[in-house]
Amino acid sequence: MASPVSAAVPASTAFRPLSIAPAELFQENLTHYTERETYFAGRHRLVALVRLLVFGGAAAGVWRLFSQGEVAAGFVVILVAYLVFLGLVRWHNTVGYQREHQRLLAQLNRDELARLAGQLSGFDPGLRYLDAQHAYAADLDVFGAHSLFQLLNRSTSRLGQDWLAGWLLAPSPVAALRERQQATAELAPDVAWQQEWQARARHYPRQESDPRQFAAWLREPDFFADKSWLLPLLVLLPVAAVAALVAALNGFGTWPLVILLLTSALNARFSGVRAEYYQHVTTMRDALRAAHDQLSLFEAGQWQSPALRRLHRTLHNTGGVAAARLLERLSGVAGWFSARQNPAVAGLLNTVLLWDLWGMWQLERWKRQLQHGLEPLLEAAAELDALVSLAAFRAANPTFAQPEVTAAPLTVVAEAMGHPLLLAETGVRNDFQTEGAGQTVVVTGSNMAGKSTFLRTVGLNLVLAQAGAVVPAAAFTCGPAQVYTAMRTNDNLAESTSSFYAELKRLRLLLDLTTPAAQAQASEAGGLPVFYLLDEILKGTNSEDRHRGARALVHQLQQRAASGLISTHDLELAALEEELPAHVRNVSFNSFLNPDGTLYFDYRLTPGVCRSFNASQLMRLMGIVLD
Repeated sequence: MASPVSAAVPASTAFRPLSIAPAELFQENLTHYTERETYFAGRHRLVALVRLLVFGGAAAGVWRLFSQGEVAAGFVVILVAYLVFLGLVRWHNTVGYQREHQRLLAQLNRDELARLAGQLSGFDPGLRYLDAQHAYAADLDVFGAHSLFQLLNRSTSRLGQDWLAGWLLAPSPVAALRERQQATAELAPDVAWQQEWQARARHYPRQESDPRQFAAWLREPDFFADKSWLLPLLVLLPVAAVAALVAALNGFGTWPLVILLLTSALNARFSGVRAEYYQHVTTMRDALRAAHDQLSLFEAGQWQSPALRRLHRTLHNTGGVAAARLLERLSGVAGWFSARQNPAVAGLLNTVLLWDLWGMWQLERWKRQLQHGLEPLLEAAAELDALVSLAAFRAANPTFAQPEVTAAPLTVVAEAMGHPLLLAETGVRNDFQTEGAGQTVVVTGSNMAGKSTFLRTVGLNLVLAQAGAVVPAAAFTCGPAQVYTAMRTNDNLAESTSSFYAELKRLRLLLDLTTPAAQAQASEAGGLPVFYLLDEILKGTNSEDRHRGARALVHQLQQRAASGLISTHDLELAALEEELPAHVRNVSFNSFLNPDGTLYFDYRLTPGVCRSFNASQLMRLMGIVLD
C-alpha cells in the first residue's frame, strides 16, 4: 500500500476555536470525503480495466510473435509488459489506499456527528476496564453503555485506549494535568490533523494483541546468541541449495539434492522456535504498521507545548534513527514472516533459502539497533493516541471550559455546569461550589427531580477535569481529590449480600479511606483526600435507622479529610445544617404541579431544603387510589 501524505501541523499552543460550528464542519467534511471516495472508486475501477487490457493485449501480442517465430521480440514484449503491469499494480494499490482513506475519513466525521447527537451505542464501551469495586467507575457511567469512555475515546490502538482509561480511572497530578491541557489546546484546532492520525491507523484493523507482551518477548535472550555456528550455514546452505537445484535441472542427477535434505533437517530442528517467532511477529504487524504511519505524521511537526515536545524527543531518542523509521523496519521484518501464510511458498522458501531463520536473524539484528527498547516508543505513541482523543473531544465541544486546576484540595467551583452525557439542548446547567475539607452538601428533592443526575454531573466533571479534558461548564475550578461514590448498590445472591449490606460495605470503605492513619499513609504515597457522592443514603432500612445512621456518618466525615454530597428524601437530615452550620449546607431540587394535574421539573439547584414532594401525585398518576 502507498503511504498517505503528511498533513499540516498546528503552530500554536493557544486554543483557537473552530470558525464554524463543529456539526457544520463535520457535515461538510462528510460530504467532501464521500465525494472523494466516489472519485477514487471510479479511478480504481479504471486502473483495474487498464490492467486487464494490458494483460490481454500483451498475451495476444506474445502469442502472435511466437506463432510467427519472433521469439526474441516475444520475450521483449513479455519483459516490457511485466514492468508495465508492475507499475499498474502499484498505481492500483495507491488508488485503492486513497479510496479507503477517504472512506475512513468520512466515517470519522459520521462518528463525530453521532457523538454530538448523543448516539453512543456504536462505540466501544470499554467494558474490559470496568471494575465493580472501583471507587467510582460503575456508579458514574465511566464505562459501559452510554458512557464517558464512548464519548471521549478516539484512540486507535490498544495501548492508547489503556492510557485514556487510566486517565479516567485515577486523578492525575496537577503538573501532568496542566501539561495535558496545553497539549490538547495545541492539537485541538487542527481537526484535519486529528482525523488524519486516526484514519492512518484504521487501515490496519487487526490490532487486538497487547504490544507490551511483544516488547517483553523481545527482551528475552536472542536465539542466535549461543549459536554462532548457525550464521555461516545461513549464508552457505542457501547458495548450495540453489546450486543443487540448478545442477539437478541440468542433468547432473539427483545427488546434489542432498543439500536440500540438510536444509530440511535444519528447519525441522528449529520448527518450534520458528513457529513462535512467526506467531509473535505476525500478530503485531498491523499494530506496527499503524504506529509507523501515525508517528511519521507526528515526527514531521514542530510542536510547542511541553508534553508534545517531550514525546517528540522520546521518539527521536532511538540511537539516531527516528522511531517511525525503526518501526518501518520492524514492520518489514514482520512482513518477511508473512510468507508462511502460503504453505507451498513457505515450504519452498524455507527448504531452499532458510527463509524463517533469516527473518529471525533480521529481527534480532533490529533489536540491537534499538538501544532503549521498544516500550518507550510504544508508550509514547499510546500517550499521543490518548491525547488525540482529548483534543478531538475539545474540538467537538468548543463551548466547554478548560478547568482551572488549583493546588487547594477538595475544591469544586462550577458555573453553569452540565452533565457531559446529556445533550446541551436538553440538559440544565447549574452553579455549584464547595471548598475545603469537612464540607457536606445535603441534596434533598422529590422523586425524579434530578438529585442523582446532579451527583453524577459533579462526579463526571471532576473525572473529566482530573483526566485533562474540558468540561461542560462556563467555568470550572477544581483541586486534588479522590472521587468516591456509593450510588448503585445491588443484591449479590452469590455472596448472600443484600443491597443494604452492599451499601454498608461501600460506606465502610469510605470510612477506611478517610481515617487519619489512612490519609497520612495516602499522603506519603501521593494519595488524595476523598470527595464522596452518596445517593439516597441508607435507603435499605427504615426511616428512623436511616436518619440516625446518616446523621452519624456526616458527623464522622466532618472531622476527616473528605467532603462531598449526600442526596436524601429525609428532611430530618437537613437539620444537620443547624447542628453543623460551618460544615453542612442544604440544597434542593423541586417539582411543581401543573393546572392539569401533571408534574413539572425545572432541574434547577436551589438553596435550602426541598418542600415540594411528589410521591403521592406520582402514585395517583400511576392509578393508585389514595385516601
